[in-house]
Amino acid sequence: QVQLVESGGGLVQAGGSLRLTCAASGSAVSNFVMGWYRQTPGKQRELVATIASGGSTNYADSVKGRFTISRDNAKNTMFLQMNSLKPEDTAVYYCNAQKTLSLRILDYWGQGTQVTVSA
Repeated sequence: QVQLVESGGGLVQAGGSLRLTCAASGSAVSNFVMGWYRQTPGKQRELVATIASGGSTNYADSVKGRFTISRDNAKNTMFLQMNSLKPEDTAVYYCNAQKTLSLRILDYWGQGTQVTVSA
């Protein structure tokens, strides 16, 4: 079982920066695909960025060039550096860890951290 805890959210003005952290415990996540997702009221949760165990990354078009995902496998931690924030980035941001094990998909989520960007 993996527990994920996000931190680093808050209120920031447009153009500012925030760094989110996802700390994993209970099991090593070095061989999991890790990701950040976000959700606003009334909308589906959407992908922000993912990072594979080897470090390859994938970003939503809306955040390319502004957000950077990274991970520290030794510390069981993942990060999301968010620069040039826009009001439309306002959402609850969730950390995810996923791995396929035999025929099972192990899929873990954190509780979320609120990011609010004021105009």
